[in-house]
Amino acid sequence: MFELFTPGRTGRSFLTTTPNRWDWALLPLVLVVLALAAYGAMQMARPFVLGQPTPISLDPAWLPYYLLRTILRMFSALGCALLFTFAFAVVATRWRSAEKIMVPLLDVLQSVPILGFQAIAIAPFIALFPGNLLGVECAAVFAIFTSQAWNMAFSLYQSMKTIPPELAEAARVFRLSAWQRFWRLELPYAMPALLWNMMMSMSGGWFFLVAAEAISVAGQDIKLPGIGAYIAVAIEQKHGAAIAWAIAAMFAGILLYDQLFFRPLLAWADKFRFEESQGEHAQQSWVLDWGRRSVWIRALTDRMWAALGRTLGWFGTPEPTDALPSRARFALSSRAVDRIVLALALLGAWRFVLFIHAQVGWGEALRVVGLGCITLVRVMLLIGLASLVWVPVAVWIGLRPRYAQAVQALAQFLAAFPVNLMFPLVVYALVHLRLNPNVWLSPLMVFGTQWYILFNVVAGASTLPNELRLAADNLGLTGWLKWKRVYLPAVFPSFVTGAITASGGSWNASIVAEYVTWGKTSLVADGLGSYIKQMTDAGDFHRIALGIGVMCVFVMVLNRFFWRKLYLLAEDRSR
Repeated sequence: MFELFTPGRTGRSFLTTTPNRWDWALLPLVLVVLALAAYGAMQMARPFVLGQPTPISLDPAWLPYYLLRTILRMFSALGCALLFTFAFAVVATRWRSAEKIMVPLLDVLQSVPILGFQAIAIAPFIALFPGNLLGVECAAVFAIFTSQAWNMAFSLYQSMKTIPPELAEAARVFRLSAWQRFWRLELPYAMPALLWNMMMSMSGGWFFLVAAEAISVAGQDIKLPGIGAYIAVAIEQKHGAAIAWAIAAMFAGILLYDQLFFRPLLAWADKFRFEESQGEHAQQSWVLDWGRRSVWIRALTDRMWAALGRTLGWFGTPEPTDALPSRARFALSSRAVDRIVLALALLGAWRFVLFIHAQVGWGEALRVVGLGCITLVRVMLLIGLASLVWVPVAVWIGLRPRYAQAVQALAQFLAAFPVNLMFPLVVYALVHLRLNPNVWLSPLMVFGTQWYILFNVVAGASTLPNELRLAADNLGLTGWLKWKRVYLPAVFPSFVTGAITASGGSWNASIVAEYVTWGKTSLVADGLGSYIKQMTDAGDFHRIALGIGVMCVFVMVLNRFFWRKLYLLAEDRSR
């Protein structure tokens, strides 16, 4: 079994230990981080009146402050997404009845665009904190959460479903309770893939940052201090220099939290790789090395891990096998759950039909379905092309941890690069070269979502046991045969997880990719995303609901009859 909660080793108290040079080196860094977090949190709770203008300055001197506010929102959303991920994966993998409802529900949530969530959530959050900016901040955090949570939940769910049989059997032999099994086996085993998906989630938050911080719904224009609002104002004013400053600030922010947060976590989680040897090049982190040499940090972490380790005894071992049937009588049967799901689906379909008949008309509905078919073709074609490019690259990177560390920050930056920042070049090229927007705006849909495939496959390849690679070399496997027999089967579950989230993300990205503006120039491609964007700007909630509903139907059908089949195949191959 993996040991997530390392027991305390020294037993020394933080107050009785003598600091060394590493403590004095880390102390300023820790104090600066705490002071900045406290200042940013205080600014997020300032008084606010709805309709009050929130000016955003394009002076580069304000960028550090905007970067601080943005990073605080993103980490707040990441924390909420992590809690949601734990709850979803545990419930969905423990109870098959719940799984039949929760996995399709996650498909629906993944397919709802961020503008749809924002249009619904902004008013309740503002009403929850009247006269305070915290309501708008919570709405922005919620919008960022919706761009982060789904791929993390899918990743942990997929990892828990594909745990090797020998590890599951060992957990049964040791009679681990469900609580102990999660912390000792399932979460440690899923940790490498989950961390890579957390990085991808942060990048996804950057991708939709403009929509989250520059809120424009039904005539209300609210801009929260942050990089996203800064970019939105720069686009409105066609300020190219401000766009360049925003790119530099974004890169600096990604580099900072990569070095201070994700790189130490990846180096720490390297011990959870499912193999006896860690390979030639393990993950390295200067922050983690400093922390391990620090007396104060070691004393604090020892006490923290010891306290967390004691929580493993909160719940006892599972009941004997012969007691399980008595509990099973109180559970819903699989057939009953299927009937409930079918009844809910029929009820939803009937309400949707009534809504179309009463509010928008069947002609409009058929037009929106046609637009959805156009977007569907774009999504599937682009995901296929991205897979052909990035799967081989990701396997190559994942098998070489030294290069994985080198490209980690760059990959995060590329994944985080908001497609809005490309609008000046895109508009200039399409207008002056007279290119067809229906064709040449399409690559923008996959620009930010192709990295889901890259990150997931890198995570899958990095957990490939070194012994298996050596065995393949000893058997003389080379070229396509080695890829067919070893590499592709090993990363297939991770690829399916990445492809599912990339597909859902591409549907969301169609909103900003099919409707491009730079100043007063707009380029519109036919598709469901541009339809939702135009209806959102017009404040037509009936047609917004129609567009979102049709998008949900398309994504659910695609996931159910295509991606779900691949997912079940990946699950069978892993056993």
